[in-house]
Amino acid sequence: MTERLPPLTALRAFDAAARHMSFQRAAAELNVTPAALSFQIKSLEEHFGAPLFKRLNRAVELTEAGRILAPGAAQGFNALTAAWRAARRSVESSALTVTAGPAFIAKWLAPRLSAFAHTHPDIELRVAASLRIMDLTADEVDVAIRFGYGPDDGLFSQSLGREWMTPVMRPELACRYTTPHALLDAPLIHNSADDFLNPACDWPVWFKAVGIDAKPRLSSSFSQPDHALDAALSGAGVVLGRRSFVVRYLGDGRLVAPFKVALGTDAKFRFLCRQGQEDRHDIAAFRHWIMAEMAQTAGCVDDMTILPIGDLV
Repeated sequence: MTERLPPLTALRAFDAAARHMSFQRAAAELNVTPAALSFQIKSLEEHFGAPLFKRLNRAVELTEAGRILAPGAAQGFNALTAAWRAARRSVESSALTVTAGPAFIAKWLAPRLSAFAHTHPDIELRVAASLRIMDLTADEVDVAIRFGYGPDDGLFSQSLGREWMTPVMRPELACRYTTPHALLDAPLIHNSADDFLNPACDWPVWFKAVGIDAKPRLSSSFSQPDHALDAALSGAGVVLGRRSFVVRYLGDGRLVAPFKVALGTDAKFRFLCRQGQEDRHDIAAFRHWIMAEMAQTAGCVDDMTILPIGDLV
């Protein structure tokens, strides 16, 4: 039995047959005839010096040696495919593919894209809005921006800053609801996308933070934070707005945050890419740019008191 690796085509045939447990289906996947695939596996077994499959009447089974080889063969081809795709993207295109949730793209990224394009005209940014947790390798995505706690196993992960939530509203509503207690009579907007936060970061917790023990009545509820924020921008009510989403509107005066008490959360927006890719020219350029943009608004409300949620529930 030799230690020298067999031909890649023979290993590929074995991998397909082991996954399908069928020579015929494996042959169809590889676009070869069943006879050609059977020949490749036979040559692999001769190279190995022992059978890797048990040939039954109308089926095949892996031998003990085959069961040991199959996971490593699958992992090896997956790693090779990922490396090939990454290498191909590095020479075929100057495009940088970024995925993020629709709300982050609409309320944070899209309004700032012209600034990135101006400073990095050599990088074509392709933005994919999705709530699905994409596989950065299989989905051929370079960067993901995700909100939550992680973990981000196997990925380079960098926090985009602390998040907090505070009531925001149109200025004319702030003139009507001038105290936290008065907010109990205001049309309160709920963003159910944040219901996963643990501890909770919602209206009952905020009222408790300002010393009001009451169950607030909600006027409306939205499944996406950008839709809830749009409702507040239209004057439909008051929403607990995330820092990253509301700073732009606080800065231009379309919204105000009059009560200066915010709920801090350990959930964060994180910049993610494949481990070892964080210093690739285009990824590093986008990473440094987004961190600089976030830093500009880190102290957007200097007199805000940020309370840890865990102390309130």
